[in-house]
Amino acid sequence: MSTWMRSLGLVCALMGCALIMACGPQAEAPAPAGEAGEGAPVVGGVAELPAAPETPEPTPIAEPETPPAPAGPTEDEEPRWTIAMSQCNLGEPWRVQMNADIAAAAAQHPEIEVVFQDAQNDASRQRSQIEEFAAAGVDLLIVSPMEPEPLTGPISEVYQQGIPVIVLDRAVYGEDYTCFIGADNVKIAEAVGEFVLEILGGEGQVVELTGRMTDMPGRDRHIGFHNVIDGTGVEVIFQADTIWLEPNARSEMESALSRFEDIDLVYGHNDPAARGAHLAARAADRDDEMLFLGIDALPHEGQAYVREGIFAATFLYPTGGAEAIDIALRILNGEEVPKEIVLNSRVFTPDNIDQGGEVLIFTEE
Repeated sequence: MSTWMRSLGLVCALMGCALIMACGPQAEAPAPAGEAGEGAPVVGGVAELPAAPETPEPTPIAEPETPPAPAGPTEDEEPRWTIAMSQCNLGEPWRVQMNADIAAAAAQHPEIEVVFQDAQNDASRQRSQIEEFAAAGVDLLIVSPMEPEPLTGPISEVYQQGIPVIVLDRAVYGEDYTCFIGADNVKIAEAVGEFVLEILGGEGQVVELTGRMTDMPGRDRHIGFHNVIDGTGVEVIFQADTIWLEPNARSEMESALSRFEDIDLVYGHNDPAARGAHLAARAADRDDEMLFLGIDALPHEGQAYVREGIFAATFLYPTGGAEAIDIALRILNGEEVPKEIVLNSRVFTPDNIDQGGEVLIFTEE
């Protein structure tokens, strides 16, 4: 049971005793509202306690900016474990979806509660938040780090304290963590390269709008792509770092359009980058001259753009949110888990999207 839940139970018990002694056999009067115990936003499946105060005090841990989680089981069970989720930023729709997937999976388990923090693309803030989680005595930490260099150290320190750590999506250096869960960005980008070679007939001019090149996904999605296209007739004529954000991609694409008359394809390291490029090309009345593709494949983004004829393809990068909760429960129950879990991908094109895309299997059978 978490510290704040034990505090809440003690307060309610003391108030109940005081009420009985004061009132005796007289008619019942409305119970006092009581004092709120220490708390944190609960997104797991936690049943409502009958004696809980109606207006809890504000908590220092911010709630995730995600859609409300589905209601959990209604059985009267207090959470046994507190899981902390450190998200590097919620400025990307894909990361909002990751938090939502974690919340939805946790809501099915009344024995856990999940508290979230958003580092807002600030490595120093994320480090501080991780240290605060550890000091609060959480039972397990899930972290999607902004960058490996500044966050490998604090993640290692938490792990060395005996707190299990699941590193989600972005890897860190070394092996001071319990489990890493993520897709293989190099292999996904290699699949992008093969697709580009095929759709362009082996030659063409490409704009590459990268993610943040100081983090591993950005570097890996660049390396994998060039593993395939380098030495072929496909040439990257313009490359820019968008930091994963659509407005930045639109601005960079405007620069590319002003410099190059012939662009055959835009490869966005994520779907917002490819979408930003399309908006810039459409504003210049040049969107019909080129193809657009990205990575993420959220149903309401990349997949929707394929259905609308905006994208030639989008490649799935799964959030791993549901898998993280599954692995967390196994760890907390004392089970052994793999050191690394590689998630498979899919490619969605206009020809296969109604069939759910084509599976790209990167794990060994």
